[in-house]
Parts: sequence; C-alpha cells; structure tokens
Amino acid sequence: MRTIANELETFIDLHLQNLRSVPTDEMKSKPSPSKWSKKEIMGHLIDSAENNIRRFVVAQYEDSPYIVYNQDKWVTIANYQEWEDAAIIDLWYLLNKQACRILENTSPENGERQCLTQELHTLEWLATDYVKHLRHHVHQVLGLEPVPYP
Repeated sequence: MRTIANELETFIDLHLQNLRSVPTDEMKSKPSPSKWSKKEIMGHLIDSAENNIRRFVVAQYEDSPYIVYNQDKWVTIANYQEWEDAAIIDLWYLLNKQACRILENTSPENGERQCLTQELHTLEWLATDYVKHLRHHVHQVLGLEPVPYP
C-alpha cells in the first residue's frame, strides 16, 4: 500500500502547478451541455477522493462495506462549475494528500480486506484503480497524452 501511496503523492505533486496554471475560461468551458467542463472533472475527482477515502478507512474495520455514489448527481449538487478554480484544485490536492497518508498507514493485511462497489475488490485493488482513474482525468484536464481507463 505504501508503494501506491508514493505513486499517488508523486503524481499529485508533479501536476499541482500545471493544474493551477490552466486558464479559468478553459477550466469552465463545456464541450457540450451534457459534458463536464474541466472544472467539473476536477470536482468529480474531489468526489472520487472523498468516496475512496471512505472505502480505504471503513473497509479496515467493517467487513465488505458497500460504498458507491452517483457521480453525475454529486457533480451537479456540488455545483463545481461556480467554484473558484483555486478552491477546487486545493481541495483536490489536500484530499489526495489525506488518501496518501491513509494508504501509507494501511498494513499489507488490511490491503487484502474487501469493499463492495459495483463488485467486491480488495483495498489494494481499489487503491491501484483509484490512481489509474486519477491519471486518466488529470491527463484529460491538462491535455496530456490520454491514459486509458475502463
């Protein structure tokens, strides 16, 4: 779990300044009315961090907790489109720092504990998938080479 935490921390530290430098008009622009803006994608990553932090914690003391969320409703209800860019990026960064600390302190044995999302997965699998998901969306926001994500 420590290796995953280090990978996550390296990634967020590497891209923090790049995210802060995306112009506001580019962050707020929506490709279409039904698609998320870059600002909303970052908001989605905040929601993802919150839900995964919950998974990483709760699954260490409950047996196979069921933790899911409706990503579209979370983005809509939080209204990230109207947030200040800096607030979104700062919250994203701090939540991911918290996830790093939790993963660093998760024992290998607890990494094998399971959580039910759409399917039953170990915490180690969920943490690895979380980093892939994060990479996919941050690359989207920054216009970097696409990172495939299922």
